[in-house]
Amino acid sequence: MKILVAVKRVVDYAVKIRVKPDKTGVDTNVKMSMNPFCEIALEEALRIKESGNASEVVVVSMGDKQCVETLRTGLAMGADRGIYVSVEQQPLYPLSVSKLLKAIVAIENPGLLLLGKQAIDDDCNQTGQMVAGLLGWPQGTFASKVALDKQKRTAIVEREVDGGLETLCLDLPAVITSDLRLNQPRYATLPNIMKAKSKVIKTFKPSELNVEIKSDLEPVQVTEPPKRKAGVLVSSVDELIDKLENEAHVL
Repeated sequence: MKILVAVKRVVDYAVKIRVKPDKTGVDTNVKMSMNPFCEIALEEALRIKESGNASEVVVVSMGDKQCVETLRTGLAMGADRGIYVSVEQQPLYPLSVSKLLKAIVAIENPGLLLLGKQAIDDDCNQTGQMVAGLLGWPQGTFASKVALDKQKRTAIVEREVDGGLETLCLDLPAVITSDLRLNQPRYATLPNIMKAKSKVIKTFKPSELNVEIKSDLEPVQVTEPPKRKAGVLVSSVDELIDKLENEAHVL
């Protein structure tokens, strides 16, 4: 069975986000890295392969040419090969990404599609659900545990919900999105980083996949959240309760 893993290049989680002066977006001339939830999805795919339940892990990314660096990171972690969809100087929104992934799935015919539950740049949390709908595949979102049965061609997905844990049984092929507690991604070793340089990355353009890229959303303005006000010292519990009731309105 082949596993396809979608990964996204985002501003590194440790970088302090700065809004552009014209408020059209955030400054991306900073350190970029693979989306943390995508790393978790890739790690899970690699563990499934290592357990003998998959034969190949293919990592796919789309966007500008710097996305190839993200693919190389995925190959250094252990993916077998990469697919890059070149989309230059044009924003990609979840529906367009989902259509491109559907086209890649038609070419690769994987038994499982793994994604991060959301990207930390836009927090849309839509792509996994949308691509599952377009493919007509069962989906298990926010997975905190995944177990495959290769003989029955099913996936058992455990997911955290408000009331506890929910367990789903999905017929393969299926779409699964990873939550934070699914696993701890590995670090790429130096030998694997060197090997990744020779691994194959195939490039497609949206036109070759018969997908039209168009903007489904229009950002109106991006602003920073209001700065937190400085705290105050109170001299007694009664004063604290008074401020909570009459100023903070939390009691």
